[in-house]
Amino acid sequence: MDVVIGIDTGTTATKGVAAGMDGEVRVSTSVHYPLMVPGPGRAELDPGKLRAAAVEALITVAAGVRERGDRVVAVSLSAFLHGLAPIGADGRALGPLITWADNRASGQAQDIAEAGRAKILQARTGTPVHPMAPLAKLAWWRETDPTTLRDTPRWGGVKEVVLGGLAAEGFVLDLSVASGTGLYDIHERRWDPEALEIAGVRENQLAEVVPTTTALKLHPDVASAAGLPPGTPLIIGAADGPLANLGVGATPAGVAAVSLGTSGALRMLVDHPVADKAGRLFCYALTEDRWALGGAINNAGSVVRWAGQTMAEGFDRPAAEGEDADVRDAALLTEAAGAPPGSDGLLCLPYLLGERAPWWRGGMRGAYLGLRREHGRAHLVRAAVEGVCQQLALVRDTFADEDIRMTEVRATGGAVNSDLWVGVLAAALDLPVTIADTPEGTALGACLLGLHAIGDLPDLDEAATLVQITGRTEPDPANADLYRRMRPLVEKSAHAVTEVLTELDRLNSPALPSTEKAVGAGKG
Repeated sequence: MDVVIGIDTGTTATKGVAAGMDGEVRVSTSVHYPLMVPGPGRAELDPGKLRAAAVEALITVAAGVRERGDRVVAVSLSAFLHGLAPIGADGRALGPLITWADNRASGQAQDIAEAGRAKILQARTGTPVHPMAPLAKLAWWRETDPTTLRDTPRWGGVKEVVLGGLAAEGFVLDLSVASGTGLYDIHERRWDPEALEIAGVRENQLAEVVPTTTALKLHPDVASAAGLPPGTPLIIGAADGPLANLGVGATPAGVAAVSLGTSGALRMLVDHPVADKAGRLFCYALTEDRWALGGAINNAGSVVRWAGQTMAEGFDRPAAEGEDADVRDAALLTEAAGAPPGSDGLLCLPYLLGERAPWWRGGMRGAYLGLRREHGRAHLVRAAVEGVCQQLALVRDTFADEDIRMTEVRATGGAVNSDLWVGVLAAALDLPVTIADTPEGTALGACLLGLHAIGDLPDLDEAATLVQITGRTEPDPANADLYRRMRPLVEKSAHAVTEVLTELDRLNSPALPSTEKAVGAGKG
């Protein structure tokens, strides 16, 4: 069979898969690397390890394809959004890549919002003004190290870093990743002058933006190492979120995709860029005429993992050698399923890692409200699951405000192996939830986009017929009604306690330096 190899560069691992027109993942691999946290608010990656991981994944999958007797017709790329690194004229990074999880630009994002520019910029660029966005990161660089900002030949993210190691030529970026920078006007299809002025960068320091179906060529050395023919097409591809929709078959009108892994997201494809004037939804390209509208949340499965590590004997330790932490999480969720819907009046704001959608407000902190003596561990864990799903429901509610109808959700991620997670999600969204049998959904999405780019999959909606569905859960009407009535309390309490919790956090945190040099951060 003719196959496309999809390379998906993630925050802690690069995944590689091979798939053909039947949508079946025929070969897969993962290459892991550490997320570096060298100081408060910082989260970085080594660009050299990202490049090496992409090459290693490609070589491994290509070897597996040959063993099966299949033929590689293209390689297609996926990358996580919102990374930023200084890049030299030779395409090599000059310092660490600052990831979406880095919060050093919180002050700059707040300054942009207080100046009344955030919602206007988001409506044009599709990206919320938030510390995660390259717009805010560059503004931070402008304040802390303006000389380096000015003199660095190029600025780019994950895709530019990986392309520098895989592609034969050019400094280019796909429309999808560009639409997630906060620097690109998704309506005029150009780098946004106001955003560039705020960021302090020149247009010639940024890559040329090209369609996600653009075919480059693999670098001859990489092609040789992978045993692929010279000139093998390298499809520039898209960002991980839009590709996840494609990979789970959430392409028809009304069908949304939910990712429930360590973090979470709710996205739906629309046929044109949507300017959410309220500033609650992102809008990132899949192709020039398919756009992913939605919101990402910082906390999902990580909340249950935290609960398992902190709340009681038997769950309060890291996994022992040979023990699977997922097994321990499953036992905790089974126990939590015994607590009633609504957790006997216990409300959890699960913002252990702050929060993004739908408010995109920095400084949010987690809390339990309504705690009583009779509440046990099962209540605490169930309330956390309900809090995560209610946050996704708040994102879903914004679609209704935009007159966009959602009829079904396709879910993927580690959390969907739990009946409790799926049942609460269906009730909170008040929508049927189907489980897509695509554990490598984003990388598979890269393969499908590659097939589309070379003409083998003309209609992307065909992806919905290629993905196998392993289960369907209808919302429980009584639980859906309860969660609907509780949801305004979630939003009200989240905003009411944020100021108090932020002040409490400030009182109990060591003083942070007001400035620090950008380039070289994390090298010590």
